[in-house]
Formats: sequence, C-alpha cells, structure tokens
Amino acid sequence: MEQGQWRKARRLVREARRVIALTGAGISAESGVPTFRDAGGLWRNYRPEELATPEALARDPRTVLEWYAWRRSALAECRPNEGHRALARFFLRRGEAGLVTQNVDGLHTRAALEEAGEDPPEAALPLELHGAVGRDRCEFCEARWPAEPLGDAIPRCSACGGLRRPDVVLFGETLDAGLLDRARRLAERADLCLVVGTSAVVYPAAALPLATREAGGLIMEVNVRRTALTDVAAAALRGEAGTILPALLDPQPAVKAR
Repeated sequence: MEQGQWRKARRLVREARRVIALTGAGISAESGVPTFRDAGGLWRNYRPEELATPEALARDPRTVLEWYAWRRSALAECRPNEGHRALARFFLRRGEAGLVTQNVDGLHTRAALEEAGEDPPEAALPLELHGAVGRDRCEFCEARWPAEPLGDAIPRCSACGGLRRPDVVLFGETLDAGLLDRARRLAERADLCLVVGTSAVVYPAAALPLATREAGGLIMEVNVRRTALTDVAAAALRGEAGTILPALLDPQPAVKAR
C-alpha cells in the first residue's frame, strides 16, 4: 500500500478530536459471518428475503423464528476478529462513544466485552442501527431480553403477551428513530468518519459519513475495494479490516533516537 496514504491516515486519526466509525458486513466477513443474501442460500426452500419481513412473521411466526434460531447457531461459531478488537480498544482509550454498525451479529459488543471485561463503558459499545440477532424484543411493549433457545411454544412476553421476536429490523420496517438520531449527532460532531467494510449505499446509514463531511469533517475508508465514498474520502486504505485497523488505530511504539 502507498506509504503516503498510511502516513496521512495515521495523522488524521491522531489529530481528530472526535471520531465516528461506521462498519458494515465486510468487517464481519473476516470472522466467517456470511453476508445476508449468502447466509446459507436456501433454507428449507425459503430465501432470506422471504422470511425477514413483518408479513412472514405475522403469517408463519414458527418458521421465521426457527430460521433465526438457525442463524443464531451459525453466529455462535464466529468470533470477533482483530478489526472488531482494534475498534473496541480505540474507543475504550478515547472514552467517547462513536461506533455505529449496520451489522446484527453482535461481534462488536463481544469484542468490547473481551477487551474491557464484563461491564464495558458505553464508549466501547456500538450503536446497532439494524438491531442484534442475539436479542429478543416484544413486538408490543418493546421489552428486550437475551435470546433463548426456541421451545415447542411460540415465545411470548411475560408482561403483555406480545410475540417475542428477534430484535432486528426486518424488510419494510423503519430504523429506531432515537438510535438513528444519536448516530446522526455523533456524525455531525465528528472530525473524522472512519468507514469500514461497507459499500455505503444502504440508507439511512450511508448518510452518516456525508453528515460528517457536510459539518466540516473528513471521511476515511477501509475496504477491500472502491466504494461510493472513495472519491470524497481524505484517505482510502485497501485491505482487510483485521489487518489494517490494528496498524491504524493501536498506539504506535515510540522510535528511539539514535
């Protein structure tokens, strides 16, 4: 990789007072997490797009919940990679929240737990714009719980009796407005938006780097290929996040004068 890009990228990180990181499927692919449309291909003759909808959940909740149970079992075999860990360490050191993800695999949260212990500060925890497969949510009262194994009966909320469903945004549903507003405010206050492993074409998440730029900040890209943001990025680093992020974000050893 061009040394000039590396030097510029490190300088931008070092000089930025506030950093927001936006991550997508690319960072988790290195942990063995399949992208949504590649997640097992067909499952019992269903495509993911046929199951991850409110209509499918209302029509056949058992089948949809069984599919998500299968997805959870597949994700249980995946582990955070060095890219997840580097971001967790970075925001732990900064002491200021700024990690936003489009992923639902929970690997950023697991990385924060492993780097900080059982009770990581909020600064190291991601804003999960699309939810998390590893949680359940009541469809009525919005109560949330860690996911549990699916039994014989359709799970219900103990408080209101509503369907206990995966805490993810299905096709046709809108993102949590409060969560999206928090992410937008982080982006507008940031000096630097670090975009990792996302094509930056899925809105509204794709608008976050542009919000940083419109507020006078800069964009930096880490991806294996060019994206829609490459031409407006102040620096673009090509390669896998698990290799690039530790070298970019971890403190550099001091060079002794001779």
